[in-house]
Amino acid sequence: MELILWRHAEAEPHRPDELADQLRVLTPKGARHASRVGAWLDRQLPAQCRILSSPATRCVQTAEALGRKFQTVDALGTDSNAERILKAAGWPEARTPVIVVGHQPLLGQVAALIFSGAAHDWKIRKGSVFWIAAKGEDDPAPFVRLAAGPDIIGKLR
Repeated sequence: MELILWRHAEAEPHRPDELADQLRVLTPKGARHASRVGAWLDRQLPAQCRILSSPATRCVQTAEALGRKFQTVDALGTDSNAERILKAAGWPEARTPVIVVGHQPLLGQVAALIFSGAAHDWKIRKGSVFWIAAKGEDDPAPFVRLAAGPDIIGKLR
């Protein structure tokens, strides 16, 4: 299985008195980064893959930058946990790649849970991709295929 953890790109700051956290939108810089990473991911991924997004506006906007159909999943929201996210993604049994567009610290906790068995607060930067793969029954150990932010992805072909 391949699991791509894609943290939402830069969003407007949270101001509890002005805007609900779920409704924050991407900044112009965040939109550029999401577009760059989305275009790169689209070139790397097979036609058949599942794309799951948190229902938060900034995640939906990030997922839209991929230009493919996606599904919003409540289990990926800010109030979730690593175990719920892995279950929603079908890790490690899913047969097609799965992209999860979500939040920090949750995505870092997902990566930590896969590699260390505990949901530690590993950091995944805004707009970055943490691509995890496992070959399956013959070689079940997960490995990092790519960990990169929009600045590096912009230089990749």
